[in-house]
Amino acid sequence: MNQSTNFALFVVEAVLYFTLLTTLLHFRHRIGLGVFLTALGVMHFVETYLAAVFYVDLPIGIVSPGSSIFFAGKLVMILMLYIKEDAATVRQPIYGLFIGNAVTLIIAQLLLLHHTVSLTPGQTADVAFLREMGLLMLWGTALLYIDSLAIILLYERIGRLFPGPTIGRVAASSVLVLTFDQVGFYGLLAYLYDAPAAVFWGGWKAKMVAALLYSAMFALYQAFFRDPGMVLARRPIRDIFTDLTFRERYEDLLARTGRDVLTGAFDRGRMEIEAPRLLRESTERRKALSVVIVDVDHFKAVNDRFGHLHGDSVLREVADELHRGTRTGDLLFRYGGEEFVVVLPEANHADALLISERMRQEIAAGIRDHGGEPITVSIGVATAPEDGANFTSLLAAADNRLYRAKNAGRNRTEGRPDSGI
Repeated sequence: MNQSTNFALFVVEAVLYFTLLTTLLHFRHRIGLGVFLTALGVMHFVETYLAAVFYVDLPIGIVSPGSSIFFAGKLVMILMLYIKEDAATVRQPIYGLFIGNAVTLIIAQLLLLHHTVSLTPGQTADVAFLREMGLLMLWGTALLYIDSLAIILLYERIGRLFPGPTIGRVAASSVLVLTFDQVGFYGLLAYLYDAPAAVFWGGWKAKMVAALLYSAMFALYQAFFRDPGMVLARRPIRDIFTDLTFRERYEDLLARTGRDVLTGAFDRGRMEIEAPRLLRESTERRKALSVVIVDVDHFKAVNDRFGHLHGDSVLREVADELHRGTRTGDLLFRYGGEEFVVVLPEANHADALLISERMRQEIAAGIRDHGGEPITVSIGVATAPEDGANFTSLLAAADNRLYRAKNAGRNRTEGRPDSGI
């Protein structure tokens, strides 16, 4: 019964901590970022105190809420701040906590030099505990600094290696960093208090539960609440955070540049930059790359019958279906008029044909004009290196196959003659 109650309280404490801190983070542009940062910072001493002396029995083992809930939560909050703002902003709590804890440690050591008096009989300062807390603060501060940098860098590296939902990157980076933190912090606990191995395993399991719980709550927050926006830092400082900030802003600017306003796809100018780069990278890695040209059938007739506004709506729907049909890492471009180009890195000809045919079928099944007739597309597919060593050659080969599809009756996908489609 005690274990069940303790675990329920464990979850409630985590939910409460996340809810309160996330609320301050969400409204930072109204109440000021300092409110969030101050609330985050004042918890550190009590986190360290609880990690040293306050343990409870859970079904997963012996656990300190200070370490598994509040410290783990603080790391997730630092990562959330990085995601919501930028590296220039997130360095503020990281450096602030590091410097503040160092000052606390220095003052605590000076306090130990005092000759204390007792206000009442039996009430004396616990000097031994203050010394131990000094070591815990020193070690905890060093771990905090390393953990904070590591969770951000891991989040970035995981995103590059395995692009995907933010929730997966938050969970993976949290699990890895909190595992490292548990090893480091338990080492000092074992040195100071001869903490048994059960404390390590219980604490590690609790941190894994906390990491997944915080990641799930972050996913819910992302799903239900829109962020007020990003505030840019004013003063560049040459450190790791400046480099991260520069890269973030450059990539954000690049992502917003070269977009077709109507469909949201990249435009032709962006294609002439990105497609050759992707082909060059694929060639260096000796991987296939396919180029797909998609043309909306009888689009002029749609415009003539129902007007250009409906024609624009059809193009947006086609672009949406093409987006849904692509994989992570594929790029969609509006080539011109009613034509689109999809670049499929690491897709051989057979895979590209299957992807293209699936997109063609989804468009025919899901999009209708105002008269109720299905909107269809014709598709041509070419693949490097067999169909060309440069992007211009690939595009020409795909274009020839597109016209073959149109001449054969439209609403079809054409590849090489031996492709089977």
